[in-house]
Amino acid sequence: MRILQVSTTDRAGGAEKVALELFQMARAAGHEAALAVGWIQKEEDGIVSISNDEYRQPWPKFWRKHQRQLRDKGSPRLARLSGWLANLGEPVRWFEWHLGYEDFHHPGILHLFERLPFNPDLIHLHNLHGSYFDLRALRWMTRRYPVLLTLHDEWALTGHCACTFDCQRWQAQCGHCPNLSTYPALKRDGTSYNLRRKREIYADSRLHVAAVSRWLIDRARRSILSPALIESRVVPPGVDLSIFRPADKHSVRHALHIPAEALVVLFVANRAVSSEYKDYQVLEDSIRIVSEAKRDQPLLFIAVGEEAPDKVLGSAVLRCYGYRKSAREIASFYQAADLYIHAARAEAFGLVIAEAMACGLPVVATAVGGIPEVVDDQVTGYLVPRGDSAQMAARILTLLDNPTQRLRMGASGLAKAVQRYDRERHFTDYLDWYEQIIRSAQMLGDR
Repeated sequence: MRILQVSTTDRAGGAEKVALELFQMARAAGHEAALAVGWIQKEEDGIVSISNDEYRQPWPKFWRKHQRQLRDKGSPRLARLSGWLANLGEPVRWFEWHLGYEDFHHPGILHLFERLPFNPDLIHLHNLHGSYFDLRALRWMTRRYPVLLTLHDEWALTGHCACTFDCQRWQAQCGHCPNLSTYPALKRDGTSYNLRRKREIYADSRLHVAAVSRWLIDRARRSILSPALIESRVVPPGVDLSIFRPADKHSVRHALHIPAEALVVLFVANRAVSSEYKDYQVLEDSIRIVSEAKRDQPLLFIAVGEEAPDKVLGSAVLRCYGYRKSAREIASFYQAADLYIHAARAEAFGLVIAEAMACGLPVVATAVGGIPEVVDDQVTGYLVPRGDSAQMAARILTLLDNPTQRLRMGASGLAKAVQRYDRERHFTDYLDWYEQIIRSAQMLGDR
């Protein structure tokens, strides 16, 4: 098979990781594969840049180039001026941005197939936000190729946001948006127009759609995306069980300079402290409550994903580590911990929870989005209401006070991770689906 993956970039968060691994595993299995991205972070054979700037008009291209050079030289004012001059070369794009319209002015996607080493049998799309993909291209793309879209978040269903939180406007017409600052942020409220434009695009497109959780696929089936659906499935992300697995806790702690006698509670998230999707305040409040109840026990809470100074909260220490690119390094933190906690305001799946379970950790997490599909309450851990720091602290204390229960829940979580979230199974599920989609498209073509 000849498979093209399309993603924002080759190395970043969970969605990008899935696209990269599917590309790499397809090549390793002997298939022709390519990964087309808006921005290349690391050169690798088969990874192709969509190169939007290369296909822009000469005027904006010239000034964008100078904008980057001036910014690199430490001239922010001149860089802003260059950006202003570049905007004059793309007046429609600039005007729409001021109206709050989503930016679909990315000409590279129209020339992408000239840059590929093969003509694909199937195109697998991942996150399409991030200012690199012209969504209008779905119309002609789905007429020429079988296209599979994996939903990692809610952007495709909304007037701009990747996460709706409690807002229900996406089911009707958006407008009067209460969360314009939510990523991807808008300058003004153009959400009603954005949703209407997406609806028109989907009405003229045909897509196979996957989602990382039942929660998300159910929303997709009730959304503007539904007219485009040929079929839809839930395909949870995969975990590399050769890396994320239990290990000797004493040895790992020694390597990480973590006290052997401490009770260690872990939280992992990109921008763990500042992300609007996570609930850092609940994390801190829970730590304070736990520390009051366990004053005589050394407590270490670790947050991985964003640098911040250590905090002393009662008898507990909160230590923040920056974002880690190495999967093995991240796995070592799971392997050193006694318990994993996940305080979130929204979550489509929760890949870090599956990674923690694969390392044999019990989990305490907020019951939002797709998390209840990952954590079996009172079996692999505990689910608590969103924003309820008292309940989260109570569940943390229950597990810290009961080593036998921690081991039992951790073992149940490990068994589920091995059965449900093995990366090899994730790849095989997609590979089998690719074959079915391609075969169906060929049969229709023969007719």
